Amino acid sequence: MSLKFKSFAALALSAAMMFSVAACGTTDSGDAKSESKAKNTTVGYDVSTIKKDDELAKLAASAKTVKSGELSVGMELSYAPAEFYAEDGKTPVGYDVDMSKAIAQTLGLKPKIVSSMFDTIVPSIGSKYDLGITAMTITEERLQSVDFVSYYRAGSTWAVQKGNPKKLDTSDMCGAKIAVQTGTVQEDEANKIAKGCKADNKAEVMSYKRQAEAATAVATGKADVFYADSPVAGYAISQTDGQLEALGDVEGVAKQGIAIKKGDQQLDEAVQKAVQKLMDDGTYMKILKHWGVESGALDKAEINPTDLD
Repeated sequence: MSLKFKSFAALALSAAMMFSVAACGTTDSGDAKSESKAKNTTVGYDVSTIKKDDELAKLAASAKTVKSGELSVGMELSYAPAEFYAEDGKTPVGYDVDMSKAIAQTLGLKPKIVSSMFDTIVPSIGSKYDLGITAMTITEERLQSVDFVSYYRAGSTWAVQKGNPKKLDTSDMCGAKIAVQTGTVQEDEANKIAKGCKADNKAEVMSYKRQAEAATAVATGKADVFYADSPVAGYAISQTDGQLEALGDVEGVAKQGIAIKKGDQQLDEAVQKAVQKLMDDGTYMKILKHWGVESGALDKAEINPTDLD
C-alpha cells in the first residue's frame, strides 16, 4: 500500500488507521537508503506451521505472569513495519507482530496483542502484559525496571522534507523543530541537543504519543525534522512518493529487546530459547526478510546483554 503525501494529515487523525510511515528497526550498515526498501505490505508472515516445543512450553507455563494459555504482548501499533494496523484498521501486522506469534506458537500459547502507548509499556510488564515487543532499545535505565531478551539491532535516522528546505545539518540542530515520539531514545537525544543550544537559538522538541504523528508533523511542515529508528524513517520515506528524505547517516546503532518482568527467570529463559530456536531454524530471518528489515538481524538472543551496541 503506497500512501501519497496528501494522505499524511488525514490518516494521522485516526490511531486505528495510522499510515505505514512509522517504523522501527535498524541497520548496522549505516546506509539510510537501504531502510527505505521495506516492502509495501500489510500481510504478515505465515507462522502457522511453527510447532510447539514441549520443553519450552513447560518452562513458560511455570513463569510468574503467564496464565490461561495466553501470551499477552504490549505494542505501540503505529510503528510500521514493526507493528501497525493493516488496511482494515484493526488487524495488527508487522515483524514484531509476527515474532510475537512465532514465540507464542513455540511456547504453545495463544498470542494476544495489546495496543498501548509506548511510554506505558515498561511500567505495565508483568501486570497488564507478559511481554513488551515494540522495537524497544535496551538501555541501562530500562534494565533497572525490566529484563530483556535481545532480538534485533537498530539505529536512529533524521528525516526531513525532500530537498531539506530548512537546510538542516545533523551536527547542529539548534533552532530546528524536532518531532519525536514520547518515551523514546530519540526523545532523550533531542532534549540533550536542545539543552546544548544557546538561549536565542533553542531547538524545539515536539513530542508525540505516536510515531506516525511525529512523521506527519514533518510531512505537513509543522515540524522541520523527525528523529526515529532507522527503519521508521526509511519506511516513511518509501511511503511518501519522495516527499521525505533521510538526512545524514544512521546513528547510534544499539540492540533492541523483548521486555519481561524483572526477575521472572522462567519466562526469561523460555523467551530466550524460543527466539534462539527461531533464529537457528531460519524462521526469524524469513520474518525479517518478509518486511525488508533483515539488515538489523542478530544471530544470538541473550538475556540482559552487557554489550548493548
